[in-house]
Amino acid sequence: MTQAKPRVRAPELPQNQTWLNTDHPLSIQQLKGRVIILDFWTYCCINCLHILPELKYLEQKYKDSLTVIGVHSAKFDNEKETENIRQAILRYDIEHPVLVDSGFNVWQQYTVRAWPTLMLIDPEGYVIGYVSGEGNRDILDQLIEQLIQEHRQKGTINFQALSLTLEKQRQPLITPLAFPGKVLATSAGLFIADSGHHRIVVSTLDGKILHLIGTGKQGLTDGSFTEAQFFAPQGMAFDEQNQLLYVADTENHALRRVDLKQQMVETVAGTGEQSHNIRPHSGPGLETALNSPWDLQKVGNSLFIAMAGPHQIWEMQLETGVVQTYAGTGAEACVDGSLAESAFAQPSGITTDGQELYVADSEVSSIRSVGLAKQSQVRTVCGSGELFSFGDVDGEGAEVRLQHCLGVEYAQNYLWVADTYNHKIKRVDPRTGSCQTILGDGAAGLQDGQGQNSRFSEPSGLSAMGSYLYVADTNSHAIRRVDLDTLMVTTLQSPGLCAPDVCIPPELANTRE
Repeated sequence: MTQAKPRVRAPELPQNQTWLNTDHPLSIQQLKGRVIILDFWTYCCINCLHILPELKYLEQKYKDSLTVIGVHSAKFDNEKETENIRQAILRYDIEHPVLVDSGFNVWQQYTVRAWPTLMLIDPEGYVIGYVSGEGNRDILDQLIEQLIQEHRQKGTINFQALSLTLEKQRQPLITPLAFPGKVLATSAGLFIADSGHHRIVVSTLDGKILHLIGTGKQGLTDGSFTEAQFFAPQGMAFDEQNQLLYVADTENHALRRVDLKQQMVETVAGTGEQSHNIRPHSGPGLETALNSPWDLQKVGNSLFIAMAGPHQIWEMQLETGVVQTYAGTGAEACVDGSLAESAFAQPSGITTDGQELYVADSEVSSIRSVGLAKQSQVRTVCGSGELFSFGDVDGEGAEVRLQHCLGVEYAQNYLWVADTYNHKIKRVDPRTGSCQTILGDGAAGLQDGQGQNSRFSEPSGLSAMGSYLYVADTNSHAIRRVDLDTLMVTTLQSPGLCAPDVCIPPELANTRE
């Protein structure tokens, strides 16, 4: 931890800004007697998401003496909207107060320089120091323990639980789908990553429910469809010949294999712990820790993985079970060139035309191409290729501006792109890099219609089958279906599907008043 020398009194928090997960603004003065952690974050950032479990552990361990306050200082324009921040709080089950830091005012007062940064404040209101990045739980744990002992002796600590009104109490997640992250259309049906409900929903291409895979409770459990557990699953890939579904079990940092014939789920890669090794490496699947696998693409006997955490593309050899880095140094950047010297920035979507992989490289708001042959190259198809250059501009190559694109699908000789924070679906020519808005008017919403007369809300996943494109419309809690011949957008209906906690067993359905 970088310590504040000399001790500095913590700048007071604004009372006239928007606060979430609390019914009133909090102040350093009011919280005297408690240890405070200010978490400076932005909800697009994978590193910010990785420290949420660390904060939750500390909040629960020291609930009588620690207050965590999220200070949301937005990177992307879309993240400045209060409603979008509220949705992120619900999606990631954040249970501490969040201050919307409009204009980076609090960020500047605390001289923060990077996401995430955790600022530690003692019970007398002085800044003790700060840490940036991930993996600092044990350091903070030790320091909080020391502060509590020190201030207990001084009589300056207040042991009292803080009462909060959480967004999830105001807006319970009872929709049939919750923040679906990805969708996969196959000959066996439609697979939906019901990420917020920690399960996989299987339906026909028309929406009739075939299977629910997973209990709906987060966990890492193998077994039958009714026993298995996932934790915020995202991308999927399907082995048609063997009727096997591969799942990027993102927050379990694992890959799972679903056998549709046996109706069983097993883990095939990852240890359940997050890897902090960004250097290119390889190892047996079940002995190698992974880091937020976000999307999958099967090519022959290889499974390619958009590994968002270390900013790399990985490969799993399905015959041997070995996993290895395929491309990317581990640096967060946009660097073209050979596989070994290339760099990505939170790759979150992956597809192929059989010759190349195409990647939605979210933090540089660009579409990248990764060769599949020996001595392959990485190139940028379209987008700025810069971490802080984004927008909503159609055009060609480097003049194109996207905003945190999370999904990409190759269909009908084009790349279809989920331009997530612009709430649009765009079409890219992979040969020329020409990009054109096809669906969505740019406003967030759930509106069926033709072409740009439709609306989406942070769409994150795409999959094509025949003449239809399926869209995981994440913040709409819906799957949308697009007729590629007419560009008509409709919302897929799945009668009988309900949230895990509100389903009524069939034998009780007729007894309900």
